Amino acid sequence: MKIKDSVVLVTGANRGIGLAFARELLARGARKVYAAARDPATVTLPGVQALKLDVTKPEDVAAAAALASDVTLVVNNAGIAQPGGFLAADSEALARRMFETNFFGVLHMSKAFAPVLKSNGGGALLNVLSIASWINGGELAAYSASKSAAWSLTNALRNELAPQKTQVLGLHMGYVDTDLTRGFEVPKASPEDIVKRALDGLEAGHDEVLA
Repeated sequence: MKIKDSVVLVTGANRGIGLAFARELLARGARKVYAAARDPATVTLPGVQALKLDVTKPEDVAAAAALASDVTLVVNNAGIAQPGGFLAADSEALARRMFETNFFGVLHMSKAFAPVLKSNGGGALLNVLSIASWINGGELAAYSASKSAAWSLTNALRNELAPQKTQVLGLHMGYVDTDLTRGFEVPKASPEDIVKRALDGLEAGHDEVLA
């Protein structure tokens, strides 16, 4: 998958890793970048096309697929995280909330855009995952479980979409310096470095990138 002249949709593109993706895609010569966010007014990056999209709402996803029918790459970046263990009083409600965005949101987007990608030659899905897909220490229990499920979804989609020549890449990373990790006093990578590694891997034809 080559970035130059591609048409890309990035979910959660108004800040953090999503914003870094949008910037780097433009820098690498993407022909068009749809920057999706729940509130498109929060998308302020010059050169992108703001798009209203809440990945937990099927009607938003369907509308996005109808509008962005020229897409050749979907970056499933939108995600949420909240500390808490499975034995906490609110763990079930928290887990449902995490899964709605981090798993079902990716599933909604993948199902809606698979036909779009097929009609445009195959293209690619890039799913933003985490090392929490493999390691669950209990501090981010529901988040880790949702990312494990999203990793499994990514692996299944890679096989299901192979006949239509859609590349599916899983991006696994540690802590990144964004709003989502502001309260964690740990070493963090920069969003820009993570995104460059991800797009390098995509262009090299990899299935996974470990950043």
